[in-house]
Amino acid sequence: MREDTIPTLFLSRVQKYGDRVALRKKEYGIWKDILWKEYGENVKYVSLGLIALGLKKGECVTLIGENRPEWLYVDLGIMAAGGITSAIYTTNSPEQCEYIIEHSEARFHIAEDEEQLDKVLKVRTNLPKLGKIIVIDMEGLKHFNDPMVMSFEYLIKLGRDLEKKYPDLFETRLNEAKPEDTALLIYTSGTTGPPKGAMLSHANIVWTTGAINDALPLYDTDEVLSFLPLSHIAERMFSVFLGIRYGYTVNFIENTDTVTQNMVEVSPTVFFAVPRIWEKYSSTITIRMSESTLLKKLIYHLSLKIGEKVTDLKLKKGKPPFLWRIIYLVAHFSAFRKLKERLGFDRVRLAISAAAPISPDVLQYYHSIGIPLREIYGQTEDCGPTSVHLGDDIKIGTVGQAVPGVQIKIAEDGEILVKGPNVFQGYFKNPEATHETLIDGWLHSGDVGELDEKGYLRITDRKKDLIITAGGKNIAPQNIENQLKFSPYINDAIVIGDGRKYLTALIMIDEDNVVKYAQDNRIPFTTYSDLSKNTEIKRLITTEVEKVNKTMASVETIKKFTIFDKRLDQEGGELTPTMKVKRKYINEMYKDIIESMYSGR
Repeated sequence: MREDTIPTLFLSRVQKYGDRVALRKKEYGIWKDILWKEYGENVKYVSLGLIALGLKKGECVTLIGENRPEWLYVDLGIMAAGGITSAIYTTNSPEQCEYIIEHSEARFHIAEDEEQLDKVLKVRTNLPKLGKIIVIDMEGLKHFNDPMVMSFEYLIKLGRDLEKKYPDLFETRLNEAKPEDTALLIYTSGTTGPPKGAMLSHANIVWTTGAINDALPLYDTDEVLSFLPLSHIAERMFSVFLGIRYGYTVNFIENTDTVTQNMVEVSPTVFFAVPRIWEKYSSTITIRMSESTLLKKLIYHLSLKIGEKVTDLKLKKGKPPFLWRIIYLVAHFSAFRKLKERLGFDRVRLAISAAAPISPDVLQYYHSIGIPLREIYGQTEDCGPTSVHLGDDIKIGTVGQAVPGVQIKIAEDGEILVKGPNVFQGYFKNPEATHETLIDGWLHSGDVGELDEKGYLRITDRKKDLIITAGGKNIAPQNIENQLKFSPYINDAIVIGDGRKYLTALIMIDEDNVVKYAQDNRIPFTTYSDLSKNTEIKRLITTEVEKVNKTMASVETIKKFTIFDKRLDQEGGELTPTMKVKRKYINEMYKDIIESMYSGR
């Protein structure tokens, strides 16, 4: 049968795997299996339910909710009905939800629960095209009555009833979809202005799922943990599209507070996370080891030295000498095996970082302890992957080589340009932005980088983030920020210096680790703000900044820094849903603090 659209590929897998486990979710402390045939049934009834409500081919349906099986049923059900899915981040405000629902011209909106329903009810008077709101979890809404609102259960009932009348309608509608039809409308996080809706076709997604396997082999025996926002293309790839293509099992976390616990319970074979997660794990290990007995500390640090040496040999020569492999085996059983078991990494064979730049030091660290972490570089506009470390061919400090079938070239001004079947169709209702981004088939990424003679790509920075000092020196802040974030006591850093005589930094401390440091050293504090302003804590961060300065050229050193006296978060507007700093917003919001670092010098 056909496999050239997302729904036809999905139906093919349902027929192939039937009674095998497709999804797992934890309910009341017990992991519940969902078979492929159940998965298929739910997608079918969501699809038919939406058709019963009047969804037409090519219309958009918006969706907001945390990671759960119903999210996938809805996503695939919309596409199976010939519709377009536009997912919204759960952290979005009512006004942000309004913008996407209105701009996408959605007539139907699916909300996870009462909290997400309240957002759209608050703004629905501004959404004249919106006809129905479907709620997945009706807890707290038992006696709620609104003609615009219906339950997910009732949507399924509508689908079942329609199937009785027209038993062939599902497959008929599913087969009407063409590879070139738009499947997804993904709104960018809007770090520099209103979000733009990137249009991705079925062909874009289906091709990308096949190309990924040429770089990162995936199997139907694999297991993944779904915990990052499904609204983002990277998590969508791992939890939905690659799961469909390769038939592996997707496990859903209970909630955002149980990620580390669920990680240990599932022990996935493929683990994808953003750099902030990988940095947090490594800093947690560092702090825990500092609390261990002298003997354990000695074993760990000796094993780490061995791991670093073997990693260096492996990355340079492909295979370490026999003696070093034996020595590493001793280090593995002495330190790394138990460490990985406690974190839930004992079965991981593919460890992937994407969605933001990661420090080479972090990559080196994970390789040293036996977790072969690799980077995928890309963006929404090319379905997620542009380049990746292919197979075991890993060159730390680069983001690998082009995904097979994708072309990369560097423009005269250093911008990375991309061409391939994964490149998007353009921005919805925004021809000006489309013409600026897509020129002669080449996607202008907005990133600056370099290609070496073997095709390895190194990202320098975002084009708009490059710093030109008052002395005319070009500086890429990303590398300096990554080095700072490798400290267990620094969670985030923003380097400032465009048009200035020297560089400064705004720093957010790692709350867990700094609190522990304060407790261990009897430093009094009551609030986060107290902690950030404490003289001893500033001295601690000064030491960490000086360590990084020693590795930098003089012009790249941080001369002054300020510690944020509040946590950066999405609600405050400082971070995108994928935990990237909104640099423009920070520069404006904290302009007085920034200016104070340049006065009197």
